[in-house]
Amino acid sequence: MRYLVLSDLHANLEAFDAVMAAVSRDDYDQSLILGDIVGYGADPNAVVDRVRALAPDVAIRGNHDKVASGMESADGFNQAAKYAAMWTLDQLSPENRDYLASLPPGPLEIDDVLQICHGSPDDEDEYIFEPVDAVEALRGLSRPLCMFGHTHVPIGYWLSVSEFDLIVPDMTCVTRIELAPGRRYMVNPGSVGQPRDGDPRAAYAIVDTDALAVTLYRVDYDVAAAQQKILEARLPEGLARRLGLGK
Repeated sequence: MRYLVLSDLHANLEAFDAVMAAVSRDDYDQSLILGDIVGYGADPNAVVDRVRALAPDVAIRGNHDKVASGMESADGFNQAAKYAAMWTLDQLSPENRDYLASLPPGPLEIDDVLQICHGSPDDEDEYIFEPVDAVEALRGLSRPLCMFGHTHVPIGYWLSVSEFDLIVPDMTCVTRIELAPGRRYMVNPGSVGQPRDGDPRAAYAIVDTDALAVTLYRVDYDVAAAQQKILEARLPEGLARRLGLGK
């Protein structure tokens, strides 16, 4: 089975459209979304509409989806994120708020090889940045591979009985991660709508559970158009600026 994996779209219509234009329907069998469909960007309704039209086989919620749909407060957010979340809550149609509120939490098991989560398998809001956190999460996996999001940084971690290592993708080319027997893997595909690894291009992945491989891709999109929309919506200027920096 081949899965198109998208994470952290963050209401960036230009980035989402560029990814979907780059992917042929023949490239995947099912689509999975790892959360944070909205937040930060200026096109929450358009992006949710696109997601609903895509009809992903599985979609889970992110922390911004919970706040922007009114399920949780924004108390834990920084000022820019809080402002954007409250703006998004006001902008979303009732139907799209209901859709976001209906998304289940992770982790979810997809098949015998793959499970997904937003933050970590133990806590949907936890950030996995440090190797010690990755090791702890890897030990608790119920499947050989977990695709996760939340950090906006594409990276892979693996753990065997006696070894641990990380996989840093080469930003200049497509990165293919072969899943070796006897290892557990956690792989972050990066963010569609707000990359934070120094590369402003939209990120996504295709998981092939028959070939036991994860392939990470990057796609150029019209960053300037997305930035202009943020400024026109009077969202915090820093949200526009960071799109160009990819961090």
